[in-house]
Amino acid sequence: MKKLLCSLALLFVAVFHSALAVIPDPLPPAPEPVEDILRLQIFLDTHLFGPGKLDGRPGEFTTKALKRYQRAQGLPETELEGHSLDLSSVRDLYTTYTIRPEDLKFIGDLPRQPSAQSRKKYLPYDSVLEFLTERFHCSPELLEFVNRPVKMSSLKPGDTVRVPNVQPFLIEELTEIPKLPEIPEFQARVIKIDTREKMLDLYEADKLLASLPITPGSGYLATPPGTWRIVGIIQMPTFRWDKSMLDYGVRSDNAYLLPIGPNNPVGVMWIGLNKAGIGIHGTNSPQTIGRSSSHGCMRTANWDVVRLVKMISAGMTVIIEGPKAVPRPPPVYAKTEQTAPPPPPEEPKPRFRLFFWRK
Repeated sequence: MKKLLCSLALLFVAVFHSALAVIPDPLPPAPEPVEDILRLQIFLDTHLFGPGKLDGRPGEFTTKALKRYQRAQGLPETELEGHSLDLSSVRDLYTTYTIRPEDLKFIGDLPRQPSAQSRKKYLPYDSVLEFLTERFHCSPELLEFVNRPVKMSSLKPGDTVRVPNVQPFLIEELTEIPKLPEIPEFQARVIKIDTREKMLDLYEADKLLASLPITPGSGYLATPPGTWRIVGIIQMPTFRWDKSMLDYGVRSDNAYLLPIGPNNPVGVMWIGLNKAGIGIHGTNSPQTIGRSSSHGCMRTANWDVVRLVKMISAGMTVIIEGPKAVPRPPPVYAKTEQTAPPPPPEEPKPRFRLFFWRK
């Protein structure tokens, strides 16, 4: 009898979580999460079809991740409210995390200017809240809402908080590796990037394996379309900050070498292409992924890029589609009214002195 009841309970859970998503209309005020959306986001994130930051709110990248996952499974593509995925694997939306004394090694003072950052040995998280949002792939607003009335700015070792139930990003496991080893069985895989869609898709033949939101370059600094190749993958890279290179693509002598750390501008991974200065990399601002522009590279959240590199290898092909960089206009100089040049100053008249000779 007990086995029958358990089976019925599991069947109910499976049916319940595969029912159509319920999205209230109107939505509750932000940042209150919608449980059905958060459950779907956690499910997609777990399968590396990244919805972007977890926030329990409908949005562009959650919809794109859903449709790509459905496509990968051979299912009809739907909007959020029309999906019928079995989400029973996401039993709990939240788990708890107790802040440890050793977590503080990765949190500290973070200067804003590159000149000051270059004098540090490590670029840490600037707060416990930033540490937690990256560790659990979520927005700070979500953490603050589900932990009310706790003040997230006052967290300390020993405090326990509610966090999304995802595979945590473990910054403590990342060490400096100048070049990750090639994986021959992955080299036939292909990364396809559409900069207009702001999505990175990983394929093996015709099978879509993973999909992630990215921030590409645009305008004068558009990510270069074409067929490229991965030449190397660096874990915990340093970064040469050169304003001239970032803004104009021209290397200068006025640069700063920024150390490793989660707040390095290229995050915790650099996937270099055979195009000088261009790569796929992590970021120090995951909350803006897909909502801003880069200096030509393709950046994605640290929690996504560390999982992506486990599925790729140097030697792989990267196909980028999208608009080419817009040519920079020539310098514009202020026009001045054309007038006749003033006449030259008159030469001073010579003075004559008369001399009389007496006989």
